Amino acid sequence: MNTQTIGKVKDYLAQRAIFVVLILLVIGIAVADPNFLAFSTLRDILQQSSTRLIIALGAAFILITGGVDLSAGRVVGLTAVVSASMLQTDVYANRFFPDLPQVSVVLPILIGIAAGLIVGLINGFIVAKLHVPPFIATLGTMVGIYGVNSIYFDMEPNQSQPIGGLRPDFTVWGSGYIDFGGGYSLPYIVIIAVFVAFICWVIFNKTRLGKNMYAIGGNVQAAHVSGINVARNLIAIYAISGALYGIAGVLEAARTGGATNNYGNMYELDAIAACVVGGVSTAGGIGTVPGVMAGVLIFGVINYGLTFIGVSPYWQLIIKGLIIVAAVAFDIRKYMAKK
Repeated sequence: MNTQTIGKVKDYLAQRAIFVVLILLVIGIAVADPNFLAFSTLRDILQQSSTRLIIALGAAFILITGGVDLSAGRVVGLTAVVSASMLQTDVYANRFFPDLPQVSVVLPILIGIAAGLIVGLINGFIVAKLHVPPFIATLGTMVGIYGVNSIYFDMEPNQSQPIGGLRPDFTVWGSGYIDFGGGYSLPYIVIIAVFVAFICWVIFNKTRLGKNMYAIGGNVQAAHVSGINVARNLIAIYAISGALYGIAGVLEAARTGGATNNYGNMYELDAIAACVVGGVSTAGGIGTVPGVMAGVLIFGVINYGLTFIGVSPYWQLIIKGLIIVAAVAFDIRKYMAKK
């Protein structure tokens, strides 16, 4: 094999390093316990990773513009509580709204998603119009949203009691599945997550907003000069991210069959980590939907797989931390090499 061929192989592997790491993780865990390769295990990992993928996709929009969103987890909590509070069965003893009639399941879902979108619009306005750095802007909304959610959650007669007794026509979206027979099934929530990922891929690659997003993240001044309305595009991007967090919050309530004001706590850090591991540059301007999906799956395999083979949760945290640091270091090295 000549030097040129070796160089091409190295470049190919470097561009797809995230997928190589994912495959090696699966192989390593499967060697320790071959039962890990059972279809049921893969299904469980995908089901648990579905809402995390949607949150990570929302975070990717912001990261590609060169920003960061710390409010994602609290938006998930808010939308989970808002939607769940209106979707309890009429026979549940501790209903959040005792006199609320059994409304169509679609309405509370749309209200939950709309709540996330509104928070995204607020974030976008603060960043784009008030020129507050994204880190500070979303840190402020993160704290504020938790306060609003806690006030709502503490309303009479609920008084901060966990919201339970959710309607089956709602929870089916988080726990139901298509049964193919023979022990094979596909959860609805996985199908929804894949569909959302496809829509995001279309936005990233086939729309003017996607092109502008990469341009803003690559060089915001050049984007201004080229005629891109940076403020309008940023507000739209933050709004889309907020709506994605809203979808994830609604699905998380459906998946777990309940909600509290602490839902989504620290989810934004997992989402950012998955994005970075998946190749989304912290400097902005770089990122793909397949990369984000691979990053989420890596952490899904780590969380589920290492627990599956009996690795201590503390060691899992160490492994996750090392992977995150290595990914950021690799990203910075590539960025400096281009400069």
